[in-house]
Amino acid sequence: MRIFKNKWFSRFARKEGMSDDALREATEQIEAGNCDADLGAGVFKQRVARAGGGRSGGYRLILCFKAGERAFFVYGFAKSDRANIDLNETRGFRKLAKILLAITDEQLEPMLKNGDFDELP
Repeated sequence: MRIFKNKWFSRFARKEGMSDDALREATEQIEAGNCDADLGAGVFKQRVARAGGGRSGGYRLILCFKAGERAFFVYGFAKSDRANIDLNETRGFRKLAKILLAITDEQLEPMLKNGDFDELP
C-alpha cells in the first residue's frame, strides 16, 4: 500500500510531531477493519494518540483510503481544538476521495514532484 500526505497535512503533522510510523499504523488499523469512523465513499476518520498521551485526547485524521492500494492523509485536527467535522466538510472530503482514489500513478508523479503530496517511505 502506498501512503501519501497532502501539503497541508504534511505541515500539520510536522508541527504536531506526528511520526510517519503513527500514520502507517493508522492505515493498518483501517485496513484491518478497526476504523474509528467510515464516513463513506472512501473517507475515514481515524484517531491517533499524541506523543506520550492517549488516543481520546489526541488527533483526528481524515483519510481518503482504498484498501490494498492507497491512502491519502488530507486533514487533521486536535480533539482539543474542535469536536468534529461538519456535514459540508464530509461531503467535500467524499468528492476529494473520488478524485484522489481514481488518479493513476502517471497522474500522481507530477504531484509528487511539485510537492503537492509526500509519500511515506
